[in-house]
Amino acid sequence: MQATIHYHHKDYQLDLNTGVDISLPIQNNKNAASAWYCPPPSIQPVMTEHFVGAVREGGAVNFNDISFNPHGNGTHTECVGHISKEFYSIHKLLKRSFFFAQVLSCKPVKVQEDQIITLQQLKTLLDCEQKVEALVLRTLPNSDHKRFTQYTNTNPPFVEAQAMDWLYNQGVRHFLIDTPSVDKEVDDGVLAAHHAYWNYPENPRLDATITELIYVPNEVSDGFYFLNLQTAAFENDATPSRPVLYPINQ
Repeated sequence: MQATIHYHHKDYQLDLNTGVDISLPIQNNKNAASAWYCPPPSIQPVMTEHFVGAVREGGAVNFNDISFNPHGNGTHTECVGHISKEFYSIHKLLKRSFFFAQVLSCKPVKVQEDQIITLQQLKTLLDCEQKVEALVLRTLPNSDHKRFTQYTNTNPPFVEAQAMDWLYNQGVRHFLIDTPSVDKEVDDGVLAAHHAYWNYPENPRLDATITELIYVPNEVSDGFYFLNLQTAAFENDATPSRPVLYPINQ
């Protein structure tokens, strides 16, 4: 199935059959990627005296309760409501789901015990002339193990606060990364990168989202794509999401 997308005075050809899912799903698996001390998701059939919610156990239908934390289990997309006193819903703020995107690979800079993605690195890698709306960042080294990593107490790579502010000022409104957070795991609650990107509390940027815990396979080359940022309809600061990348045929 072919589609023509017009963006920034140019037509792009897409094959909608070639999308690459870069999400980590919510799954009932103790080995699934997680962070922030979150236990694995629980997906269990409803069982009562008069009802069996599992066909394999004699029920008419499968009828499961699901318990998970969107920030710690699987890929999720969040808005400024993640750090604000005011309630903001990602479902209300994310008005579109299709964006011109750049995929970048970056090896964080080692600074003592930290691994930091710096402003200087992103200035070197981001093609500002292309006016991308979304940036998908793959940290290096990249391996399939990321799909099963338990990130709690591992001090994963994070992004320099100045870099997040700079990205927004370059037109990036949707930032996606394969770590649990753009901020350092233990930072005494400062969350400098989140605050810089959303300019909170000074003048909250309601049009910007952050998507964390993605996984970009090595088969996906660095370059330009269209991103379909699919999100579940949760009235919450964050929601499970399924970002899909579509290669561009020019």
